[in-house]
Amino acid sequence: MTDETISILGLFDSDEKAASAIRSLKDSPWSFERVHSPIPSTKIMNALNLKKSRVGWFTLAGGILGFLSGFSLAVFSATRWDLIVGGKPVAAWIPFFIVGFEFTILFAVLGNIIGLLTQARLPQFRMSEPYDPGLSGAFFGVLATCTKSQETELSHFFRDNGGTVRTIEKRTR
Repeated sequence: MTDETISILGLFDSDEKAASAIRSLKDSPWSFERVHSPIPSTKIMNALNLKKSRVGWFTLAGGILGFLSGFSLAVFSATRWDLIVGGKPVAAWIPFFIVGFEFTILFAVLGNIIGLLTQARLPQFRMSEPYDPGLSGAFFGVLATCTKSQETELSHFFRDNGGTVRTIEKRTR
């Protein structure tokens, strides 16, 4: 039998209070779901302690693949057709590096876009679960879930940390 879980949103008027609640939630029996912020906040980012993004690796892989593709395309094109080069080498390094550089830029941008889409799990075709319109301008929101029996404890936790409480959604896992 599954326990019924409840999502509770703590609304805070400052990012310091929200960051304090996030840090405290890590050592609690409740599960932290997400945070909503009307502005970028370094205090909240430090409290979340997120790992570094992998998007840069996608960009690097795209750039390397682009250089190799561009250089290979130029060499293939030069060797495929019988060009009269007057004793000069058919595969000239300097002009082919220019083509490789251009392909590096193109593929690095495409790799960056692919990395951004995959790491951000985009596109999302459904709306994120609970949301309060006040989170767009006035409040910082911390969403946590708990079992039905822990609802009052989690509500008191948010109030003790300086926030107001909204019970958003009831769902079963």
